[in-house]
Amino acid sequence: MEYDLELNKAIEEINKSKAINVLVQLPDGLKPKATEIVNILKEKTKANIFIWLNSCWGSCDYPEIKNIDLLIQFGHAPPGELTPKPG
Repeated sequence: MEYDLELNKAIEEINKSKAINVLVQLPDGLKPKATEIVNILKEKTKANIFIWLNSCWGSCDYPEIKNIDLLIQFGHAPPGELTPKPG
């Protein structure tokens, strides 16, 4: 994979939280890699991995779906970097 998606951090969080149902949200540009991402997460965890297929416009655009234990959202910048810092 040509991107560093820090999948090791996602795997660690899934395992640490003992999440059973995990929803992965990707920007449209990464959706072609969805199957590859799911396969890696399934291989390293015991979770059911689901992909959100609708658009994702940023860290504030998250789906509210019942029975999801963990949402992993991939984007271009961490939410803290998107918030103006006082100053």
